[in-house]
Amino acid sequence: MSGFLDRAKEQAQSALNQGKQKVDEVQQQRAGNDLLRKLGAAYYAERHGTGTPQATGDALNALEAHIALHGDGFLHSS
Repeated sequence: MSGFLDRAKEQAQSALNQGKQKVDEVQQQRAGNDLLRKLGAAYYAERHGTGTPQATGDALNALEAHIALHGDGFLHSS
């Protein structure tokens, strides 16, 4: 009986860890998408005379930092 409970506990812990990993991935994707949207908005504003090259550069640097830490998977997902 003890072996059964140990296996059940291990399976539950494994499922919990997988769930946490998936939540982290989704949060990283959302953050990447938000940074990409901000870069687009900064570029649009710069092109239309209401933004600055500095703001566009800052948005690009933030996006590149995110990609360096988390990869660019969010760019390839739908």
